[in-house]
Amino acid sequence: MEQALIYERDSVWFDRWRFEAAEEQHQIRLADAHKGLVVEGHSLSTEVVSHPGSLPKTLRDQRLAVAAADVERRLSALEQENRELRKVTDSLQCAVRNLEAQMESLKKEGQRAEPVPAAQVGGEDDDSDDEIDLFGSDEEEDAEAERLKEERKKAYEAKKQKKPAVVAKSSVVLDVKPWDDETDMKVVEKNVRSIEKDGLVWGASKFVPVGYGIKKLQIICVVEDEKISIEDLSEEITTDFEEVVQSVDVAAFNKI
Repeated sequence: MEQALIYERDSVWFDRWRFEAAEEQHQIRLADAHKGLVVEGHSLSTEVVSHPGSLPKTLRDQRLAVAAADVERRLSALEQENRELRKVTDSLQCAVRNLEAQMESLKKEGQRAEPVPAAQVGGEDDDSDDEIDLFGSDEEEDAEAERLKEERKKAYEAKKQKKPAVVAKSSVVLDVKPWDDETDMKVVEKNVRSIEKDGLVWGASKFVPVGYGIKKLQIICVVEDEKISIEDLSEEITTDFEEVVQSVDVAAFNKI
């Protein structure tokens, strides 16, 4: 029985008036914070003081009014942007129409300016002096260009023939070896220099020791490649002076 009384006491809201008073004070403070707001001609604070229980509905109406104003503002901005875009679109369409008209005009002018056939320009009398030759000038220019080309070619050939040809020469160092140490090398040198040919020029020479008292003749000669063969020259020295010359070798060979 005592437990049933406890449940019955807990289900009763004895302090409801305190909560309602606190809620009313809270709503009044909210109304003071929103002073100046008017919904359908009534001040929000006046509405709260006169009808404290109607604040939730008043706030809802205020939010709806603000939302409606924002929607209206956005719609106005969209309409303005739509008008501007329409102006841009109209200007682009006008420009396209102008371009199409210009293209059509140019096309018509091109059709009117078609070339006249050469047969009509020439007339009926081909042998007359007044006949217009459309291709004669080109043929004359080609003939003149060909003539200038031939003249330049002939001048180049003549100049090339007058220019002296480059003579290929070589500098050769020959080693002339005697049979023994008793051979007079000065006689060997004299014999070698006695060979005279067109395209052969003898240069400096010296005696180079080989060993066991034997010396060899080292002599320089300049030859024209087209006229003198080094192999023939070496063979000639060995053959003509075989009594004092054992062999002839090429020590150095350089193109000039």
